[in-house]
Amino acid sequence: MSIAMPFAAGTTLLSEVTVAVQAAGRTLRERHTPHARGVSLDEIVAEIHANDDAVLEVLREPLLRARPGSRWAEDELAGGALPSGEWWVVDPAEGNINHVHGTDDWAVTATLVRDNRPVLTVVHLPLSGDTYTATAGGGAHLNGRVLKVSAKTALGAALVGTGQARPGEDERTLRRIGDSVTAMLMSGLVVRVSVPATLQLIHVAAGRADAFWQFSDVRSGLVAGALLVTEAGGTVTDMEGGPWNAGSRDFLATAPGIHTAALAVLASV
Repeated sequence: MSIAMPFAAGTTLLSEVTVAVQAAGRTLRERHTPHARGVSLDEIVAEIHANDDAVLEVLREPLLRARPGSRWAEDELAGGALPSGEWWVVDPAEGNINHVHGTDDWAVTATLVRDNRPVLTVVHLPLSGDTYTATAGGGAHLNGRVLKVSAKTALGAALVGTGQARPGEDERTLRRIGDSVTAMLMSGLVVRVSVPATLQLIHVAAGRADAFWQFSDVRSGLVAGALLVTEAGGTVTDMEGGPWNAGSRDFLATAPGIHTAALAVLASV
């Protein structure tokens, strides 16, 4: 399933974005500690904001220069459709809560979204040095190596996952997450519940996991993974099986062979 028409300007722009995101990753890595920072909620939030501010200081202007006329989506926790045109949807510390707690599931992501469809993305994991990239029509890659989704066809053999999109989700969404985990525990092989979404979606794109779903429209956690999974041969839809874009209310990315079965299970939630 193609997310967008082939992105003609992808090669040169991709190189520039990769350089910028990797440089931002070095800033975030310098801020990482092997222990948790902050005890109270106010202290934790302050650490999260400090991470964001430090990374955006070195990332924002290079991205806007790299694509003249592009605009910046300011709120990384926002959802819903963007106005027409090209927008940078960036998470300067995807998995920020993990970073400030001293764990290693975090990244820097930058995705160019055109008319609500991602057309170029870079996801950099500073601790491992791994960089995932994709352009619409140009494939998905890890450190230059082509990515391909899983060939599994049985949901009962699948490693699947979901997670919380943002703090303070409404009660209905939280209950749907819990109910969906229970349903998938009875249908899949193993269910992972973790944040951030992008760190689960890179595993789907690489064939190391088989599905990820989310009952939320927080676009910064989905656009990068959506393009990576699609360009690696996966299937990305909303929960009704229709085409997904940044304005969709929910999200499902799978290996093609288990998509129908995963949709059926989640439809019961």
